[in-house]
Amino acid sequence: MLVPRLYEDLSVLHQNTMPDRAYYIPAGGAPGPDPLFREQSDRLQMLSGCPWSFQYYPSIHDLTDAFYKPDYEPGRWWKKEEVPFSWQMRGYDCHQYTNIRYPFPFDPPYVPQDNPCGAYLHRFEWHRSKEAPCEFLCFEGVDSCFYVWLNGAYVGYSQVSHHTSEFDVTDYLQEGENLLAVLVLKWCDGSYLEDQDKFRMSGIFRDVYLLHRPADRIEDYVIRTDLTDGMDHADIRIRFRFSKKTVPVRLTLKSPGGEILTSLTAHTEEVTIPVEAPLLWNAEEPWLYGLTMDTGREVIREQVGIRRVEVRDLVLTLNGSPITFRGVNRHESDPVTGAVVTKEQAVRDLTMIKAHNFNAVRASHYPNVPWFYQLCDSIGLYVIDEADNESHGTGPLTFAEDNYDERMKLAHVRIADNPDFVEPTLDRVRSMVIRNRNRPCILVWSMGNECGYGRTFEESLAWTKATDPGRLTHYESAYYLPADRTYDLSNIDLFGRMYPPFEDVINYLEQDPDKPLLLVEYCHSMGNGPGDFMEYRDLTEKYPALCGGFVWEWCDHGIDMGTAANGKRMYGYGGDFGELQHDDNFCLDGLVYPDRTPHTGLLEYRNVHRPVRASYDRETGLLTLTNHLDFADAADRISAAYSLTLDGTVIAKGPVAIPSLKPHASVSVPLTLPVPDKGRCFLMISYVQKTSGTGLPAGQDLGFDEIPIPTAEPVCLKAMPLRAPWTGPGEVKAPEVTQEGNDLVIRGDGFAYRLDTLTGLFTSLETGGEELLDAPIAFNVWRAPTDNDRPVMDIWKLERLDHTYARAYQVTWEDAEGCLRIRVSQSLGAMSNQPVLRMENQILICPDGRICLKVDAAKDPAYDTLPRIGLRLFLKGTMKQVDYYGMGPSETYIDKHHSGSHGFYRDTLAGLMEDYIRPQESGSHYDCDFVSVKGKGASLTLVSGDDQTFSFSALPYTQEELEGKRHNYELVPCGSTVLCVDHKMAGIGSKSCGPDLPERYRVSEDRFRFAFILKPEKL
Repeated sequence: MLVPRLYEDLSVLHQNTMPDRAYYIPAGGAPGPDPLFREQSDRLQMLSGCPWSFQYYPSIHDLTDAFYKPDYEPGRWWKKEEVPFSWQMRGYDCHQYTNIRYPFPFDPPYVPQDNPCGAYLHRFEWHRSKEAPCEFLCFEGVDSCFYVWLNGAYVGYSQVSHHTSEFDVTDYLQEGENLLAVLVLKWCDGSYLEDQDKFRMSGIFRDVYLLHRPADRIEDYVIRTDLTDGMDHADIRIRFRFSKKTVPVRLTLKSPGGEILTSLTAHTEEVTIPVEAPLLWNAEEPWLYGLTMDTGREVIREQVGIRRVEVRDLVLTLNGSPITFRGVNRHESDPVTGAVVTKEQAVRDLTMIKAHNFNAVRASHYPNVPWFYQLCDSIGLYVIDEADNESHGTGPLTFAEDNYDERMKLAHVRIADNPDFVEPTLDRVRSMVIRNRNRPCILVWSMGNECGYGRTFEESLAWTKATDPGRLTHYESAYYLPADRTYDLSNIDLFGRMYPPFEDVINYLEQDPDKPLLLVEYCHSMGNGPGDFMEYRDLTEKYPALCGGFVWEWCDHGIDMGTAANGKRMYGYGGDFGELQHDDNFCLDGLVYPDRTPHTGLLEYRNVHRPVRASYDRETGLLTLTNHLDFADAADRISAAYSLTLDGTVIAKGPVAIPSLKPHASVSVPLTLPVPDKGRCFLMISYVQKTSGTGLPAGQDLGFDEIPIPTAEPVCLKAMPLRAPWTGPGEVKAPEVTQEGNDLVIRGDGFAYRLDTLTGLFTSLETGGEELLDAPIAFNVWRAPTDNDRPVMDIWKLERLDHTYARAYQVTWEDAEGCLRIRVSQSLGAMSNQPVLRMENQILICPDGRICLKVDAAKDPAYDTLPRIGLRLFLKGTMKQVDYYGMGPSETYIDKHHSGSHGFYRDTLAGLMEDYIRPQESGSHYDCDFVSVKGKGASLTLVSGDDQTFSFSALPYTQEELEGKRHNYELVPCGSTVLCVDHKMAGIGSKSCGPDLPERYRVSEDRFRFAFILKPEKL
């Protein structure tokens, strides 16, 4: 082989790398660039960001040329590729998405013999500097391991994909042109610790650069801020590690406003700078002090946040005040660039996160690019930083797929409790902590993710607490403890759980816990979902020891595959690339699509976690506002306004003046409203960002409250005429009925309907000579399964709920005070099984063409739950305009409607559909009074026939089409407008990786009684 097999040697993690140090970019002189603009430093020579020569080999054994030698001439088969890049995004190797399972045989430390590799060559100019004669070559991210040569000489080796590797190359550089050669391997023994839930990406995916530095320099420094209990005095303590001898350091500290507070020269390795009445850093007010460290030969600039994080009486506190993590898990992922993330991409993510009322990010499941944390410092986001360590693939090795808890307990044996992996685990934790420990945004260190528990983590936690006692620690897999010995959990501060059932959360918090509970992953946001944000928020507010959680996850990991013939963007997921092993669309589990278009779940989160909430007392005319921020006065940050709507029309509006409103406090302000005597009336209080700051512009939407205002007749006025009872024939001729074969033909003034006596269902609705139906109206208990339906979908399929049909046992009719009453005894059943529903229904047809369907259905107790219960109508495809009064404008469901508000909405079929990458149930609207579907010649209006409301969806696709296609760009319209009207639709939940759907959101009643009124009309 061309290189030694260091990549299969657990005793060699790095070769010739510099000791870990804090991240910083020095400059040649004061003042030096802002830390966020490192490219402006004269001591930084960026080697990435330009084309390098690259050659991919399917196997390391295919590489036989000493390509790193200066006289090597790359052949025409070598390509020019701009570094950084992920191989798979440029067509090298194959995309593969796996969640838990290793994509190679489990045989540590060995990896496949045919280990793909990439050879890189880059020529660059370099000139020696007297002021900075020492040169350091930095790689900020290489997956999975790499060998380095400079001008033909071997420099070193390193692994850990998301780790910064630094080499002293002073003696390797030559004046003028230099040749850098790098060999990157896809797999190494470290890959056993990098089994994260993501697409497998390889190559140099972060920046590569040279640092020009003086011989006598600051090598490393640690900044710690100590606060008095009264939070009125702070000491900024700085500890230096120098390259050779101690050098004088001129220290200048500036206030967040830019005023010089301290200027002194330190001659020792440790120095303390006192700060009186400090402005304390937090996510809502991210005050940062400017610190300059000047040795005379180079300058390092830092941003210092003064804060103290600790647990007090089982409550997570920052600066002595309780805080709640409103967090999201975030991978570094892009549909075009893969694992390569630019600062612009990160800023886009973080500002969107902040704008949707999150205050925290978990760096799942590896340290992010180093400047990411500086962005979080300045924007104001708490961070859980996580070591690049996940050995999740050891779990399935027990072949007990049906018992996750037991699998994770057994998983520790092979890696997490294996002495051979103690140093590799410690190495990953050390590199994270030492690189990032000066960042105030990081409140918690996580040892890794889903590895089981054992001695590797006991030692890593002990080292972390001893090295950085000013932060908290967390490791969720400590929950999965085997019974073979007593494990040390003393160095864990926060007890973590993922996707726990609600009862588990309550049981833990009510049984004298010894640590606060952190939901490190919850509300799995796959496809249409999640539907339980409110349930978890309520638990967090009820139990102070529940310190919040992190939604899984930020973005869908789809691969951009171009544009389909129909104009839709094509995103690939597991199974789309010919791979043998994959985990399907489990990577499409984000709050935003790959291009960062929000899912409706993101809008749901924003409003559930709005910073201010309101209630209104109609008797006193007082509006009560409660501030749910942890530090900021709401009056300083938020503007509010009100609007009062009647059936969607604004009848009153104006500003709401927020008086001083401290964190977690409430205040009442007078608000006099006109209240109509009937109709659907709602008071909306909307909240926006008052001034620009912390990454958000003034006017940024922060959410709203919608408060129902009772009226004497709380029914939408547009629905009332259709719900009015028929009082008699008057001058209008009663409908006539004749029987033609198996059909009842009902004719009236301008309409003709047909009802099949074999099924008890309408097969034709004709008004003014216009036919509205393309197919018979049907009872509907099925929906295109959502990702959250998967755990119950097999049962529903076994019950054949997706292939039900109606049969009538008896159909009778009679006159009823000028109307026609049809009584239908019928059932809804499917092949092989007993009927799902047995029904005794009535249909009343009035002289004006109104159809009132009253359903009385008994569900067979053998069927536990149904996806839905209602009607499905195939209307003419020309009927594309939809008007409705209900919750909109985005999709809403019984447990996922907090981002919606009641109003009169008008849309088209295309606008009503939420276009999930993997098609599924979507586009429903909850709590509706009426819906009207219109075409060129006719319309159909539907209202509830009793005091209940309903849900509906109107789409160009059938539920069978949505279920049958893997991708949204493959969908073929059926040619009809598919109108589904539901008495009740099951909730969404987050069961794809979360708790069971709460009972109140299930369609599980033994008996269903409801009524719909349909009114066809000629336009």
